[in-house]
Amino acid sequence: MKIIEYRNAKDIDIYFPQYNWTFKHGRYSHFKEGSIICPYEKRFRGIGYLGEGEYKTRENNKETRCYHEWMKILQRCYDSSYQEKYPTYKDCIICEEWMCYQNFAEWYYNNYYTINNEKMEIDKDILCKGNKIYSPQTCIIVPQRINKLFTKSNKLRGDLPIGVYYNKQNKKYRSQISKIENGKKQRVYLGLYNTPQEAFESYKKAKENYIKQVADEYKPYIPKELYDAMYNYKVEITD
Repeated sequence: MKIIEYRNAKDIDIYFPQYNWTFKHGRYSHFKEGSIICPYEKRFRGIGYLGEGEYKTRENNKETRCYHEWMKILQRCYDSSYQEKYPTYKDCIICEEWMCYQNFAEWYYNNYYTINNEKMEIDKDILCKGNKIYSPQTCIIVPQRINKLFTKSNKLRGDLPIGVYYNKQNKKYRSQISKIENGKKQRVYLGLYNTPQEAFESYKKAKENYIKQVADEYKPYIPKELYDAMYNYKVEITD
Protein backbone atom coordinates (compact mmCIF):
# COMPACT_ATOMS: atom_id res chain seq x y z
CA MET A 1 0.00 0.00 0.00
CA LYS A 2 1.12 3.56 -0.59
CA ILE A 3 0.04 7.06 0.37
CA ILE A 4 -1.47 8.94 -2.55
CA GLU A 5 -2.81 11.95 -0.63
CA TYR A 6 -1.39 13.48 2.56
CA ARG A 7 -3.50 16.29 3.99
CA ASN A 8 -2.20 15.92 7.54
CA ALA A 9 -1.11 13.09 9.88
CA LYS A 10 -4.72 12.27 10.69
CA ASP A 11 -6.09 12.51 7.16
CA ILE A 12 -4.41 10.51 4.41
CA ASP A 13 -5.53 8.38 1.47
CA ILE A 14 -3.86 4.99 0.97
CA TYR A 15 -3.90 3.09 -2.30
CA PHE A 16 -3.70 -0.72 -2.63
CA PRO A 17 -2.41 -1.31 -6.20
CA GLN A 18 -3.07 -5.07 -6.18
CA TYR A 19 -6.79 -4.49 -5.65
CA ASN A 20 -7.11 -1.04 -7.23
CA TRP A 21 -8.74 0.18 -4.03
CA THR A 22 -8.26 3.33 -1.96
CA PHE A 23 -8.71 3.76 1.78
CA LYS A 24 -9.64 7.37 2.45
CA HIS A 25 -9.13 9.58 5.49
CA GLY A 26 -6.84 7.25 7.37
CA ARG A 27 -4.19 8.05 9.95
CA TYR A 28 -0.48 8.06 9.21
CA SER A 29 0.19 6.16 12.47
CA HIS A 30 -2.11 3.34 11.28
CA PHE A 31 -0.33 3.31 7.93
CA LYS A 32 3.04 2.90 9.67
CA GLU A 33 1.66 0.08 11.84
CA GLY A 34 0.31 -1.71 8.78
CA SER A 35 -3.11 -1.91 10.45
CA ILE A 36 -5.08 -0.52 7.51
CA ILE A 37 -6.70 -3.47 5.77
CA CYS A 38 -8.07 -3.78 2.26
CA PRO A 39 -11.49 -5.47 2.22
CA TYR A 40 -10.58 -7.31 -0.98
CA GLU A 41 -7.52 -9.03 0.46
CA LYS A 42 -8.15 -12.78 0.80
CA ARG A 43 -7.27 -13.04 4.47
CA PHE A 44 -9.67 -15.83 5.44
CA ARG A 45 -8.34 -19.33 4.76
CA GLY A 46 -6.47 -17.75 1.86
CA ILE A 47 -9.66 -17.45 -0.19
CA GLY A 48 -12.32 -15.41 1.62
CA TYR A 49 -12.51 -11.63 1.80
CA LEU A 50 -14.90 -9.17 3.42
CA GLY A 51 -15.77 -6.90 0.51
CA GLU A 52 -17.56 -3.58 0.89
CA GLY A 53 -21.17 -3.29 1.93
CA GLU A 54 -23.70 -3.00 4.71
CA TYR A 55 -23.20 -6.37 6.37
CA LYS A 56 -21.15 -6.38 9.55
CA THR A 57 -18.99 -9.08 11.03
CA ARG A 58 -19.53 -7.94 14.63
CA GLU A 59 -22.28 -6.29 16.64
CA ASN A 60 -22.01 -5.35 20.31
CA ASN A 61 -18.48 -6.81 20.34
CA LYS A 62 -19.77 -10.22 19.25
CA GLU A 63 -19.50 -12.04 15.94
CA THR A 64 -22.74 -11.89 13.99
CA ARG A 65 -24.49 -15.19 13.38
CA CYS A 66 -24.02 -14.69 9.64
CA TYR A 67 -20.26 -14.11 9.91
CA HIS A 68 -19.92 -17.16 12.15
CA GLU A 69 -21.69 -19.32 9.55
CA TRP A 70 -19.47 -17.99 6.76
CA MET A 71 -16.34 -18.76 8.74
CA LYS A 72 -17.64 -22.29 9.46
CA ILE A 73 -18.09 -22.92 5.74
CA LEU A 74 -14.55 -21.73 5.00
CA GLN A 75 -13.24 -24.00 7.74
CA ARG A 76 -15.09 -27.03 6.36
CA CYS A 77 -13.75 -26.39 2.87
CA TYR A 78 -10.17 -25.27 3.52
CA ASP A 79 -9.02 -26.54 6.92
CA SER A 80 -7.21 -29.85 6.37
CA SER A 81 -7.19 -30.74 10.07
CA TYR A 82 -10.96 -30.21 10.22
CA GLN A 83 -11.41 -32.46 7.19
CA GLU A 84 -9.29 -35.16 8.81
CA LYS A 85 -11.76 -35.15 11.69
CA TYR A 86 -14.82 -34.84 9.42
CA PRO A 87 -13.84 -36.52 6.12
CA THR A 88 -17.26 -35.94 4.51
CA TYR A 89 -16.09 -32.36 3.87
CA LYS A 90 -13.06 -33.37 1.81
CA ASP A 91 -13.14 -31.85 -1.69
CA CYS A 92 -15.79 -29.31 -0.63
CA ILE A 93 -15.39 -25.78 -1.98
CA ILE A 94 -17.15 -22.45 -1.72
CA CYS A 95 -18.33 -20.78 -4.93
CA GLU A 96 -16.52 -17.67 -6.15
CA GLU A 97 -19.51 -15.45 -5.35
CA TRP A 98 -19.49 -16.49 -1.69
CA MET A 99 -15.78 -15.93 -1.30
CA CYS A 100 -16.94 -12.37 -0.68
CA TYR A 101 -18.60 -12.11 2.74
CA GLN A 102 -20.96 -9.35 1.60
CA ASN A 103 -22.44 -11.60 -1.08
CA PHE A 104 -22.87 -14.50 1.32
CA ALA A 105 -24.47 -12.24 3.94
CA GLU A 106 -26.98 -10.87 1.43
CA TRP A 107 -28.10 -14.43 0.59
CA TYR A 108 -28.12 -15.45 4.26
CA TYR A 109 -30.30 -12.62 5.52
CA ASN A 110 -32.66 -12.89 2.54
CA ASN A 111 -33.19 -16.61 3.16
CA TYR A 112 -32.96 -16.95 6.93
CA TYR A 113 -36.12 -17.92 8.82
CA THR A 114 -36.95 -19.29 12.24
CA ILE A 115 -39.21 -22.06 13.51
CA ASN A 116 -40.01 -21.63 17.19
CA ASN A 117 -36.75 -22.11 19.10
CA GLU A 118 -35.16 -24.59 16.74
CA LYS A 119 -31.54 -24.18 15.69
CA MET A 120 -31.21 -23.33 12.00
CA GLU A 121 -28.34 -24.61 9.86
CA ILE A 122 -27.02 -24.29 6.30
CA ASP A 123 -27.22 -27.48 4.26
CA LYS A 124 -25.48 -28.02 0.92
CA ASP A 125 -26.69 -31.43 -0.23
CA ILE A 126 -30.40 -31.89 0.47
CA LEU A 127 -31.36 -29.95 -2.66
CA CYS A 128 -28.55 -31.52 -4.67
CA LYS A 129 -27.54 -34.95 -3.37
CA GLY A 130 -23.80 -35.50 -3.20
CA ASN A 131 -23.09 -31.82 -3.81
CA LYS A 132 -19.68 -30.51 -2.71
CA ILE A 133 -20.14 -26.82 -3.52
CA TYR A 134 -21.44 -24.18 -1.12
CA SER A 135 -23.37 -21.76 -3.31
CA PRO A 136 -26.71 -19.89 -3.44
CA GLN A 137 -27.98 -22.45 -5.97
CA THR A 138 -27.19 -25.53 -3.87
CA CYS A 139 -27.60 -24.39 -0.25
CA ILE A 140 -30.69 -23.91 1.87
CA ILE A 141 -31.34 -23.02 5.49
CA VAL A 142 -32.97 -25.88 7.39
CA PRO A 143 -33.96 -26.72 10.98
CA GLN A 144 -31.30 -28.83 12.67
CA ARG A 145 -33.76 -31.72 13.07
CA ILE A 146 -34.19 -31.94 9.30
CA ASN A 147 -30.47 -31.58 8.69
CA LYS A 148 -29.74 -34.51 10.98
CA LEU A 149 -32.02 -36.73 8.89
CA PHE A 150 -29.33 -36.79 6.22
CA THR A 151 -26.19 -37.33 8.30
CA LYS A 152 -24.34 -40.63 7.90
CA SER A 153 -22.13 -42.71 10.22
CA ASN A 154 -19.75 -44.28 7.73
CA LYS A 155 -17.22 -45.30 10.38
CA LEU A 156 -19.79 -47.25 12.39
CA ARG A 157 -21.17 -49.38 9.59
CA GLY A 158 -17.89 -50.14 7.81
CA ASP A 159 -18.40 -51.66 4.36
CA LEU A 160 -22.09 -52.47 4.84
CA PRO A 161 -24.88 -50.45 3.20
CA ILE A 162 -26.30 -47.50 5.08
CA GLY A 163 -28.65 -48.51 7.89
CA VAL A 164 -27.27 -52.07 8.02
CA TYR A 165 -25.22 -53.69 10.80
CA TYR A 166 -23.97 -57.25 11.21
CA ASN A 167 -25.33 -59.11 14.24
CA LYS A 168 -22.64 -61.61 15.28
CA GLN A 169 -24.88 -63.39 17.75
CA ASN A 170 -27.52 -64.28 15.17
CA LYS A 171 -25.17 -64.17 12.19
CA LYS A 172 -27.67 -62.00 10.38
CA TYR A 173 -27.92 -58.40 9.24
CA ARG A 174 -29.77 -55.89 11.41
CA SER A 175 -31.58 -52.92 9.96
CA GLN A 176 -32.49 -49.78 11.91
CA ILE A 177 -33.19 -46.10 11.44
CA SER A 178 -32.75 -43.12 13.73
CA LYS A 179 -35.61 -40.78 14.53
CA ILE A 180 -35.64 -37.49 16.39
CA GLU A 181 -38.87 -36.99 18.31
CA ASN A 182 -39.42 -34.29 20.94
CA GLY A 183 -35.75 -33.36 20.73
CA LYS A 184 -34.55 -36.88 21.52
CA LYS A 185 -32.81 -39.31 19.20
CA GLN A 186 -34.37 -42.76 19.00
CA ARG A 187 -33.12 -45.88 17.23
CA VAL A 188 -35.92 -47.86 15.64
CA TYR A 189 -35.19 -51.56 15.10
CA LEU A 190 -36.50 -52.86 11.78
CA GLY A 191 -35.53 -56.54 11.90
CA LEU A 192 -32.92 -59.17 11.08
CA TYR A 193 -32.25 -60.31 7.52
CA ASN A 194 -30.22 -62.96 5.77
CA THR A 195 -28.45 -60.60 3.39
CA PRO A 196 -27.23 -56.98 3.48
CA GLN A 197 -29.44 -56.25 0.45
CA GLU A 198 -32.60 -57.35 2.26
CA ALA A 199 -31.66 -55.34 5.34
CA PHE A 200 -30.96 -52.29 3.20
CA GLU A 201 -34.31 -52.50 1.40
CA SER A 202 -36.03 -52.46 4.78
CA TYR A 203 -33.99 -49.43 5.84
CA LYS A 204 -34.59 -47.61 2.54
CA LYS A 205 -38.37 -47.94 2.79
CA ALA A 206 -38.52 -46.89 6.45
CA LYS A 207 -36.07 -43.98 6.00
CA GLU A 208 -37.82 -42.51 2.96
CA ASN A 209 -41.19 -42.77 4.70
CA TYR A 210 -39.82 -41.06 7.80
CA ILE A 211 -38.33 -38.22 5.74
CA LYS A 212 -41.74 -37.69 4.15
CA GLN A 213 -43.38 -37.75 7.58
CA VAL A 214 -41.05 -35.05 8.87
CA ALA A 215 -41.53 -33.03 5.67
CA ASP A 216 -45.29 -33.06 6.26
CA GLU A 217 -44.81 -31.94 9.86
CA TYR A 218 -42.76 -28.94 8.71
CA LYS A 219 -44.68 -28.16 5.52
CA PRO A 220 -46.29 -24.92 6.83
CA TYR A 221 -42.92 -23.56 7.98
CA ILE A 222 -40.22 -24.50 5.47
CA PRO A 223 -39.54 -23.31 1.89
CA LYS A 224 -41.39 -25.28 -0.78
CA GLU A 225 -38.14 -26.30 -2.47
CA LEU A 226 -36.98 -27.93 0.76
CA TYR A 227 -40.29 -29.73 1.20
CA ASP A 228 -40.19 -31.00 -2.40
CA ALA A 229 -36.57 -32.13 -2.06
CA MET A 230 -37.42 -34.12 1.06
CA TYR A 231 -40.46 -35.73 -0.54
CA ASN A 232 -38.47 -36.72 -3.62
CA TYR A 233 -35.38 -37.87 -1.73
CA LYS A 234 -34.21 -41.39 -2.58
CA VAL A 235 -31.96 -43.46 -0.35
CA GLU A 236 -29.37 -45.36 -2.41
CA ILE A 237 -27.34 -48.40 -1.40
CA THR A 238 -24.21 -46.42 -2.29
CA ASP A 239 -25.02 -43.63 0.20
